Amino acid sequence: MDSIAITGGATLNGSIPVSGAKNSALKLMAASILTDQPLLLTNMPRLADTKFLGRLLQELGVEVSERDGADGQETLFHAAQIRSTFAPYDLVRQMRASFNVLGPLLARTGEAKVSLPGGCTIGARPVDLHLQALTALGAEIELDEGYVTARAPKGLKGAEIEFPFVSVGATEHAMLAAVLAQGTTVLRKAAREPEIGDLARCLTAMGAKIEGIDTDVLTITGVTSLGGANWPVIADRIEMGSYAVAAAMAGGEVRLTKARPELMSALTDKMIEAGVEVIPTEDGVIVKRDPKQRLKAVNVTTEVYPGFATDLQAQFMALMTTAEGESVIHENIFENRFMHAPELARLGADIHVQAGEAVVKGVPVLHGAPVMATDLRASVSLVIAGLVAEGETTVGRVYHLDRGFERLEEKLGACGADIRRIKGESNEH
Repeated sequence: MDSIAITGGATLNGSIPVSGAKNSALKLMAASILTDQPLLLTNMPRLADTKFLGRLLQELGVEVSERDGADGQETLFHAAQIRSTFAPYDLVRQMRASFNVLGPLLARTGEAKVSLPGGCTIGARPVDLHLQALTALGAEIELDEGYVTARAPKGLKGAEIEFPFVSVGATEHAMLAAVLAQGTTVLRKAAREPEIGDLARCLTAMGAKIEGIDTDVLTITGVTSLGGANWPVIADRIEMGSYAVAAAMAGGEVRLTKARPELMSALTDKMIEAGVEVIPTEDGVIVKRDPKQRLKAVNVTTEVYPGFATDLQAQFMALMTTAEGESVIHENIFENRFMHAPELARLGADIHVQAGEAVVKGVPVLHGAPVMATDLRASVSLVIAGLVAEGETTVGRVYHLDRGFERLEEKLGACGADIRRIKGESNEH
């Protein structure tokens, strides 16, 4: 199992290109099931998660071919024929987003059998809302021995669906199914994350009819078939935010390119409040901080978009560990999402967690130590803390990190970080 070693103390200076968004790419990949025409996704990240889903799509009959295009990495998906409508546990358990093949398979073929996803370390994250939405669209759903069997022999039918609370996954899944349903579907209390807008616009490019994009009410008029498209995956706002926090933590000046800073304004507002310079550029943003000046502690509360992203909470907590004063971090999206706190404490951070609140008292210095990643975003928070910790920090179980960050050591190393990967046994999980 690989680990990453960081020797703290180096400032970061240079440029980091931001990859395509993992959370968008995975749903765009699932959309390839909806058409027998080729779907070309450009600005594609190469991650463990996209590899897992690509393997599942191939099992279903989708041709998947990766290549380097004129504008970087791209992948061509072609589901000329669906050979199988069965998604087994061994493939779905590796990554929750694999469950989202259920709706597209059902919409295109009228049937699907998909394993329920495995447990999640950051909370329950049930799929009840996904199944309720598909049921509202006319699917017959059966749960048996850990599998969802869904049928719609006469096709899906448009419906009015109001989610009881905002759910990114359920919004995306309902949209993926509704684009081929007969009639009109209205999704109320829809999530508004940029990745949902990216999916909606790609589906529109494929011939879907979707109104209300970027609002909490989506109106989808079903069409009989979709065509192919060429679509650039939106910039990854979580990767962008993570590197912005890393630059703020270590000090120096880092230019983030191929970035969309307006997608992470809730984070940059808090960084500016803490004393970081954030300067927009034509294709991204510059993050500057004098390493001799301590940051000021600020409070954050995670919220659905456009609020402060739960996927940036761990990184911001790392930033606050050496800030002057006391910050309070409220986590409102997922339970169990403070598992990085005890690991940060191993580096000398002063963090007290109670229920959904963490109180971080800034300390003058962190000290390197062996720590363990518990989930994707927690893992990068430990790397960020390691950038300033005295001595060496070793982050174990970095297969979590590989799920969502492409060439992290290379990108940080190019800006001066003393960081290296220590190869271990196979890290496929």
